[in-house]
Parts: sequence; C-alpha cells; structure tokens
Amino acid sequence: MGNLEARKLDAAEHEEFPAVFAAAFLEDSEEELARFRPIVPHVTALGVFDGPEMIGTAGHHDLTITLPGGRSSPVAGVTTVGVKPGHRRRGVLTALMREQLDQVRGSAVPLAVLYASEGAIYGRFGYGVATFENHLALPAGARFRADVEVDERPVREVDRDRALPVVHEQHTRIAATRVGWTGRGDGSWEALELMRQKRDGLRSRYALHPDGHVIYRAVKKWTDRGPDYGLVVTHLMAETPRAYAALWRYLVEFDLVREVAWKKAAVDEPIVHLLTDPRAADQRVVDGLWLRLVDVPAALAARGLPDDVVVEVGDSFCPWNQGRWRLNGEPATAPAQLSLDVADLAAAYLGGTTLVQLAAAGRVRELEPGALAAASRALATDRAPNCPDAF
Repeated sequence: MGNLEARKLDAAEHEEFPAVFAAAFLEDSEEELARFRPIVPHVTALGVFDGPEMIGTAGHHDLTITLPGGRSSPVAGVTTVGVKPGHRRRGVLTALMREQLDQVRGSAVPLAVLYASEGAIYGRFGYGVATFENHLALPAGARFRADVEVDERPVREVDRDRALPVVHEQHTRIAATRVGWTGRGDGSWEALELMRQKRDGLRSRYALHPDGHVIYRAVKKWTDRGPDYGLVVTHLMAETPRAYAALWRYLVEFDLVREVAWKKAAVDEPIVHLLTDPRAADQRVVDGLWLRLVDVPAALAARGLPDDVVVEVGDSFCPWNQGRWRLNGEPATAPAQLSLDVADLAAAYLGGTTLVQLAAAGRVRELEPGALAAASRALATDRAPNCPDAF
C-alpha cells in the first residue's frame, strides 16, 4: 500500500470529494459534479491520500434500519465509494474499508449496509447479500381478480411541496413495520431524489392516498402506432392492502401508458397475487442491500434472538468479531454448534437468505445435529426484507 493515508476529511476538503468520486465512475463533467455536491454535507466523508493527492473516497450516512420483530438499529449507510483512475490495485479500497469500519465501530454502530456497483467487491470485506430487489413490470390495463378489495377513496396527484410532509409521515409509520427499510432523518433523501431527477432528466410526480403514496416518473415516447409511454415507480407504500390495491390501480389505468416498472419492489410483492393473470407481472430478482456486522455481539443482541445456539464466527477483516457467540449476542464457552463466516451471518441477519440455504451451498457447517434448523428458523422472517430507498 506504500504511503497511503486514509482519514476523515475536514470541511475544506469536501469540495474535492465529489470530483474524485465522480472520476471513479467516469462522470466528471461539471453537470455531473453539480449532481453529486449536495450529497457531501450529509455523509461522514473519508479520503485516501497519496501524498497531497486525494485518490479514493468513501462516505456513510447515519441511518436507522428496521429489524425483524419491530426492532430497529442504528446503521451506517455506506455510499460514494470510489478509487480514482490510475490508482487501482494498490490497496486504496482496502484502506477505505479499514478506516470506515474502524470509525463506525468507534461510534458504537453495529451494522453497515451498502449497494454494490459490482457483486465481487464487498464479500472480501465481510459484507453479505441481505436483501434482494425485484425488477417488476406490469402492462398497462393489467386486470385484478374479482375478489380484490380496492380502497375507493381517491388517489390525488399533488406538487412536491404538498406531497413531502405526507410522504415522510407515512414513511415513518410504514418503515417501522418493514424489515430492511431505512430512516430518512438526516435530510439526505430529498437531496438524492433531486440528484436522480437531474441525472435522468425526468421529473418526479407525487400521488397521495389517505393510507399511502406513490412517487413515479413518466417516460414519454410516441411511435407511428401511437403513444408508448412508460411509468417508472421510485417509491410505492401503503398502510393497508386496500390502499395498496388502489395505488396500483391508479398506475395501471393511465391513458397513453404501455408499461409500469418498479426496480425496487420486494421479491414477495403482493401485486402479483392481485392479478387475474400472475404471468402479466414480469419479474427479475437482483441483489439489494449488502450488510456488514460491524459488532457481531451487539448486532445479534439487537435482533432479540434466543440463546440456544452457539455459533463460531470467522472474521479476518474485523478480528474483534471472531469467536463463539450465542444467537442473543452473549459470548459462549460451550462448544460451537454452527460455524460460518461473518459475511454469511450478515446474509441471514435480516431473513433475506436462510442459514439452511447457505448450508446447502457449503457456506455454513452444522457441528451439532438440529442446530442448523433451529438457528435458521430463529433468523427467518415472515416477509422478505427489502429496502426501497437508495443512498
């Protein structure tokens, strides 16, 4: 790694931060830089320096995440990770991850989450795929089953200023019940929404229902055969099944539109079960949140699990986590009943992947008969975890 230095940036270095990050993604025009700058004040910004030159960046938001059982935990929402062209394969990313995880641990935050630009990067730093996303698309006019109950109270489109207070109020209530959803208390959500609008050139539209809302964008297209519009949903949430049905009916009944697409849907999204023809819903599952247990005992304690299984956890990047722990987070002196790497424990932590699945892939070793099934059931959830927000 040479003489590389990784550290937290001071305010005077924040101006350079987006330029280095944007260069890593080959997005270094002035227009592209203008999109990234509003994000910097909302993150703890880190840099890696080769002498006076900043060559790598990473940041993290101070968020909360909903855990199974109605619990929540502080979490570091990792973002803006990049290495300047010409400086790769020199240990820059490793230095960033080392500094970031040390800082997160020092702030007593037990978890970190991120979205990975490439799937082979973060496993070596102890991250595991904790949620999956459903790239969902419905044709316009998709028909509901006759027995579907739709809340007949109207869905009204309003402007952004009128919508946001209602959106945040509803999100706060709904997020508390949905595993994997993150909080929006630091103000970064609005900045990110505007950044995406500038990037895509598409204006967000806000439609409110008394028990839910949808945020979407219109992609306008005309062909020789007529209109071929598409609606791109960015957020859809409802407090009741009837409100959920009302929002989807609102979307699929637009004139001019041929398809409604949502890339942040859950893998068990209820809309599929509302349709007379479930094949009308085109679905493709991809990885969502990658999660890291920064402090294994604290993270396990936050889940509120039973203490009847002892796991042997391996963690080469954060060795303070290595050892034997009961599922409730207490240190154990009894022999281990399961053995696994911290990344695999992270994959199962929110219930998005079961320990039984990981064992079938050879990623978890059962050392005592019955322990695998017991631990897998303890970590499982009734609904698939997902996170509708990007950061």
